[in-house]
Amino acid sequence: MNFPFRISNYLQFITFFIIIFSITSCGIYKPVDTRKVPVNVNERVEKNIQEGKGYRLFDGNKNRGGTFDFATSNAMWRASIDLLDFTPLSNVDYSGGIIITDWFSDNNSSENEYLKITIKFLSNEIRADGLNVIIYKKNCDIQNQCKTVKLDSLLENEIKLAILKKAAELEEKAPLANPDFKVPKNF
Repeated sequence: MNFPFRISNYLQFITFFIIIFSITSCGIYKPVDTRKVPVNVNERVEKNIQEGKGYRLFDGNKNRGGTFDFATSNAMWRASIDLLDFTPLSNVDYSGGIIITDWFSDNNSSENEYLKITIKFLSNEIRADGLNVIIYKKNCDIQNQCKTVKLDSLLENEIKLAILKKAAELEEKAPLANPDFKVPKNF
């Protein structure tokens, strides 16, 4: 018996057919309306970049992204930064909505006791549920073996209250500082 196709050739053909079928059915190939897409490659690239569908590696606009100048308009953010000015900050990310202090100790704590404060912003509005304050405490022994625990204390609520009060004050004074300032409609 001599078959024109061997089983391995048959399996390769089936595998190729399945791959082609799955590629076309998964949406990788999308028919394009030529009335809406420019024929010229450079125009098509420019249109895709303007719509956010592409990127340039070396010669793009160097001022795009990464700057968040509007952080100064958020009263809760400014109040939190003002409140935490007594300690070094290890992570401050406006776009991620988080402020994390470095480990610090105050005059009331023992020699091997340190605190870290994390503030998570859940909303831009000045509300009690608009931010979450978490405090961690680290105790180290003589051999520098440290144990870190999350504190559940009144200090979290006191910090949250202080931020909300300061934010309300900043929000109240904001129109007086710049009377021509108008909040954007989509803010």
